[in-house]
Amino acid sequence: MLHHPTVDQLHQLRLTGMAKALASQTQQADISQLSFEERLGLLIDSERAERESRQNTARLKRARLKQAATPEDVDFRHPRGLDRALFARLMTGRWVGDHQNVLICGPTGVGKTFLACALANQACRQGRSAFYVRLPRLLPALAIGRADGSYAKTLAQLAKTDVLVIDDWGLAPLTDESRRDLLEIFDDRHGTRATIITSQLPVKHWHEAIGDPTLADAILDRLVHQAHSLNLDGESLRKKGKPVYRSAYSPSYPPPAASQPAIEGAQSGGRPWITLHGATKNLTPMTSTE
Repeated sequence: MLHHPTVDQLHQLRLTGMAKALASQTQQADISQLSFEERLGLLIDSERAERESRQNTARLKRARLKQAATPEDVDFRHPRGLDRALFARLMTGRWVGDHQNVLICGPTGVGKTFLACALANQACRQGRSAFYVRLPRLLPALAIGRADGSYAKTLAQLAKTDVLVIDDWGLAPLTDESRRDLLEIFDDRHGTRATIITSQLPVKHWHEAIGDPTLADAILDRLVHQAHSLNLDGESLRKKGKPVYRSAYSPSYPPPAASQPAIEGAQSGGRPWITLHGATKNLTPMTSTE
């Protein structure tokens, strides 16, 4: 009972981890065998773990990953050509610190989006910011930004995100304006941030898909060089009736409502919208294939 006022004061000071640990210590009969320094160390460890957990949850919420993917849930048993050694190296996060890119290519349903979200999840665990967006939604949002004055702000937000996940690359032809938008994004991020791209098109076809040879050269020069490639194949996991991942949400993840994709349906009008670090834009409905 003597500890209860101290626990209350710790809560008031927002030292939630220490408060929980102290309350737990009072229930342990043998806790008196530890020295003051040892018990204090346990309280500090608990507070640090609590803060890191809250910070990671906040990073994941801001990332708005499409799938609640964790590295532990990646299935290496399915025959899809996933390079396990390369994926293990990517899990270290060194590629993020070195400002390199990851290109994930393969047919629909082989888990490209899941792997991209798992890599972004790992980056969040390592204290880095991430953001997920589908390219067919990002480009119209940037076009709208020119009209409402938020274009420069959106580009600045994309530029400072540690790991940017761009899903569904190459699904539709690009306009000249879209090509220039992509060049702006990758020029800002080149050598300073890391990017993950998923696409059904092999990298060798990206130049043709971009269209303009001059802009294609400039974009791919910033995107492809010194990038890590995960080239997948095999049948769709959806076709076989198998889940892309084994568990829906891990304990470290926010609940489903807090882990929605960057693009969500509008509440009433039926028009989807994109939220990028607080900026919201209406878009034309589009359907994801991955």
